[in-house]
Amino acid sequence: MADVLSVGVNLEAFSQAINAIQALRSSVSRVFDCLKDGMRNKETLEGREKAFIAQFQDNLHSVNRDLNELERLSNLVGKPSENHPLHNSGLLSLDPVQDKTPLYSQLLQAYKWSNKVTLGKVLKVIVVMRSLFIDRTIVKGFSENVYTEDGKLDIWSKSNYQVFQKVTDHATTALLHYQLPQMPDVVVRSFMTWLRSYIKLFQAPCQRCGKFLQDGLPPTWRDFRTLEAFHDTCRQ
Repeated sequence: MADVLSVGVNLEAFSQAINAIQALRSSVSRVFDCLKDGMRNKETLEGREKAFIAQFQDNLHSVNRDLNELERLSNLVGKPSENHPLHNSGLLSLDPVQDKTPLYSQLLQAYKWSNKVTLGKVLKVIVVMRSLFIDRTIVKGFSENVYTEDGKLDIWSKSNYQVFQKVTDHATTALLHYQLPQMPDVVVRSFMTWLRSYIKLFQAPCQRCGKFLQDGLPPTWRDFRTLEAFHDTCRQ
């Protein structure tokens, strides 16, 4: 009898399925080898055509046979159990008073949640424009308020965090670098492309020292041409 894992996977069928995948890949390779070689080893054209068609059909039948076998085995493998292994904590599921102490279900929810943690948005950018020209840029943390007390957009206050203050300064430098009065559309496109490189502000290491933090700050400078990340002291 086939061994079955506690998570619901048939090991014997799983092993056979791997072998079936290898057989299917081999039969598919023979089909393409047949097409690559073409009609050979026959004196007459008619003989070459018949030999080629016969070999090609045999190879296609082999592919179909191996594919059917793989589908059959895949149905026997089974599906992993949706119950997450919580080691000794899993014994809590045997508690007969689950309705009074639902600790196991709470642990299970926490376990599932920890697998879904993702890095959210990290900054907000206020871009002040006059016609098609970018006048100034203010960068703040994603959780920071960007409105004044009367509900208007605050285009003057700096961020409370040093890292975003530095990004604001670099954005001002970038506006001067990309300045092309005759082609404002190119300026906007180039600046927005540069600004988008900060999507990995806390994920990209410095391209010179290889560190993520220096003096407690991530690489806040982005090269205007390559968009690579650098610390302030490393970009010199």
